[in-house]
Formats: sequence, structure tokens, C-alpha cells
Amino acid sequence: MADSGSVGGLDWPTYPHEALAVVLSVRAGTLSVLMWQRALPPHARRWALPGGALAPNERLRESLQRHLAEKVALRDVAYLEQLATHSATKRDPRGRVLATGYLGIVASDVEPQLPPDTAWVPVGELPVTAFDHHDFVTAGVDRLRAKLSYTNIGFALAPPEFSLSELRDVISAALGYSVHPTNLARVMTRRQLIEPTGDVSSPGPGGGRPGAIYRFRNRELLVTDPFAVLRPPRHEA
Repeated sequence: MADSGSVGGLDWPTYPHEALAVVLSVRAGTLSVLMWQRALPPHARRWALPGGALAPNERLRESLQRHLAEKVALRDVAYLEQLATHSATKRDPRGRVLATGYLGIVASDVEPQLPPDTAWVPVGELPVTAFDHHDFVTAGVDRLRAKLSYTNIGFALAPPEFSLSELRDVISAALGYSVHPTNLARVMTRRQLIEPTGDVSSPGPGGGRPGAIYRFRNRELLVTDPFAVLRPPRHEA
């Protein structure tokens, strides 16, 4: 499957390269990854990450964005970063194929139109995947959860405007454990990550005091506390 090419006077083999997307989003209160079910061998009927081959005139990010737009009509990716490159010689039974994965995040209020073979799959219920795609998913979830501790990456998960309880639900789902809204608000405001919009939420069916509506101060990735670590709550024995 490899061709030879001359680089700097040396004949080096060249291999196919693909770009894959680990697109994460909170769906129905659960951190989920966008996947599609393969119809053809190899690994027919298994779930795979969206992506595809790198064209000769494309950079990796350009290739990935093209595949997402063409295959799942997904253009509203709030955040995208390179995640990992896998180069195991037998990761694809058809021959050696290099793969570079990207972490993408879609806000919980975005509803892309998905084709019938594509779905949001809860990361805690991941089925057997095609190739080594489960390793990319694990790396993407780990990267997101780490960045929630020391950056403002929550802006990519949450809607543009939200109540503190809505933000708590999104962050808790992404982390995989419940975060107390008061503690979350204290951390977010101390680091100046969020600010009130001046609006308030509508009272619920049971009435009660309307809550303040917030937004993230910045919608570009910032390191806010390089030494911070969000940990699950401790359970007393």
C-alpha cells in the first residue's frame, strides 16, 4: 500500500494518512461522542469516528473540517485541537494507514442534522469500535476532562447563555460526576471565567426566584489556572 517518493535525495516510502474527529458534546445529560456505523468491510456494522483520507493538497485540519461538513453536515464546532497520531503498522487490515485524531467540541444546544447511520454515543457505553477508534475516544475524553480543570473550555460545551444550574449540569456531565453549583460558581467567578448578562431566567412551574443568566467572558481557549485540578467529591465513610 506504500509508494516510494524522493525527499531530499532519499527514497522514502509514503503511506495513506487519515484525519479522524473525536467530537464530544453533552447530549441528554450525558457526555457523548459522534460516531457512524460502517456498512462495508473491514469492520462492517462497527461504530467508527467521522473522518477520512487526507487529500494531496490538504492540511490535516482542512481535511477533517471537509469530512465533517460533507459526511455529517457538522459545521458548528466550537473548539478543535489536534489530539494524537497513531502509526501502528497493523491498525488497518487493508494496509498501513497513519491516523491523526482531533478533539472537537459541540455545544449542548447545537442540533446538527445527522444522517441515519450516525448518532451520538454515550462515552460510558462505547460499543466495540472499528480499528483503534476507541483509543482516540479515550484520549479525547481524558483531554477534555483535564482541560476543564485548568482552562475555560466549558465555553465550548455550554450554550452562549445559561443559568448556573444549567452550567453545572453540563460540566457535571462532561466530568462524569456531580459538581455543586455553589462551588462551581465560586471557581468560575474567582477565575473571571463567566459574567452575568443582566437577564434572569423564567420561574419554573413551581415558582421561585428567577436565577441570573451568565455567559463566558471569553470564547477562545485560555489557561486560567495551570495547577488546578477538579476532583470528584469525597464520600465520608
